[in-house]
Amino acid sequence: VSRGRRGGRGGTSLIPLMVVFYPLHANATLTPFLFLTAGPRVTYVPPPPSEDEESIFSHYESGVNFDKYDEILVDVSGTNPPPAIMTFDEAALCESLKRNVSKSGYVKPTPVQKHGIPIISAGRDLMACAQTGSGKTAAFLLPILQQLMADGAAASCFSEMQEPDAIIVAPTRELINQIYLEARKFAYGTCVRPVVVYGGVSTGHQIRDLLRGCNVLCGTPGRLLDMIGRGKVGLTKVRYLVLDEADRMLDMGFEPDMRRLVGSPGMPSKENRQTLMFSATFPEDIQRLAADFLKTDYLFLAVGIVGGACSDVEQTFVQVTKFAKREQLIDLLKSTGSERTMVFVETKRQADFIATILCQEKFPTTSIHGDREQWQREQALGDFRSGKCSVLVATSVGARGLDIPDVQFVVNFDLPNNIDEYVHRIGRTGRCGNTGRAVSFYDPGADSELARSLVTILSKAQQEVPSWLEESAFSGHSPSGFNPPRKHFASTDLRKDGSVTSQLAAQTAADDEEWE
Repeated sequence: VSRGRRGGRGGTSLIPLMVVFYPLHANATLTPFLFLTAGPRVTYVPPPPSEDEESIFSHYESGVNFDKYDEILVDVSGTNPPPAIMTFDEAALCESLKRNVSKSGYVKPTPVQKHGIPIISAGRDLMACAQTGSGKTAAFLLPILQQLMADGAAASCFSEMQEPDAIIVAPTRELINQIYLEARKFAYGTCVRPVVVYGGVSTGHQIRDLLRGCNVLCGTPGRLLDMIGRGKVGLTKVRYLVLDEADRMLDMGFEPDMRRLVGSPGMPSKENRQTLMFSATFPEDIQRLAADFLKTDYLFLAVGIVGGACSDVEQTFVQVTKFAKREQLIDLLKSTGSERTMVFVETKRQADFIATILCQEKFPTTSIHGDREQWQREQALGDFRSGKCSVLVATSVGARGLDIPDVQFVVNFDLPNNIDEYVHRIGRTGRCGNTGRAVSFYDPGADSELARSLVTILSKAQQEVPSWLEESAFSGHSPSGFNPPRKHFASTDLRKDGSVTSQLAAQTAADDEEWE
């Protein structure tokens, strides 16, 4: 017995109300065994974000290496790119936006902002590839908000269907909420109203928030499509479509959702909207896919060693077998004291297990992964941000985009199965010109396939390459066909090299990680 329910990705799913099992023996009495399996209705309502101005504009200071951003190489390819700006004054922001930028602690634009802001302001489609922690969120929010404010955008309050001017999509709940808070900060005291929708939260609560008006809608793919399917969000007025962590949004996990979104009734064609894509990694196969969503004259912005790791992060590798990792981690954390540390593992079960072990060892630890309820995920991040817990054990769900102040240390307890994921993980430290450290446990029996790509990453970031890692990379034990270092490691516009013929290779999240 079942009933239909609107699915999390906009389709219709069946929720079983009960399951009946009958014995299979021919002479058995047909006595049913009844198990009620109706899933609980999601009723969680997150606490409202602070209205205190000091809290809204709180930020952490840029680090000693912030000025080195000026030395980072930048490549803009495509026809007729607009000139870069050197200061926020040159961005011609309205007074309200300029004031909010100043309150946020922004003194001068980073390279991705210097080039990205004028490109977006000029109405051009953009594929931007820049290192983690380089200010990509502000690079797309500021020109979008400026244009909406200049046009006098007004949200249609209490309309049954909201028609936002901009839609921003990101793969994880934590990241999209972070983008929303940034949009809310920059739009503070203006006519523009951002709203966020994501899974794990009461749908009714989010609909009520939408009905209060929405100019900028931030969402994860499933809940966003659900709101469109319910008729609560109309797409006819969309002027900006932004995909953050675009490589993840266009891999095999989310590509159908993205195609469903741009193909939804009312969504302007790519010629009649501005599409912006941002990520720290843009593999060649994803660039090919992205071209389907962009105008043919899109600009490609590459900042720094794109697809590489930030040189502000000191990377260290420790050779350790699977069963010796736990002891090695405990010794490592004892030596770091109370430094704020993220520990990455490959599976949800491993995350809870390691967090429990560390708590038993008297390290204040919490964990975040896709099986935890939304309130648990938010509480875990809150405890980590506040310093109540100095250690956060995370799966891939915590690898992308999270901007947590003062993360001094990242530990890869398990190395990921692809190099781009490694780059995102260690990018949780060494942000905004600050320095950080990353230690990775390398198990020769499990991680040799990643060795060549790791050597490439370390070399490009001017880090010391351990001799044993180099040996592993170029010995017969490291399969040459798996994850070889790319000639153009996602750092150049694919259109510059028409001879590249790599096949589409989907990256799947470990242990069926729940990204939404």
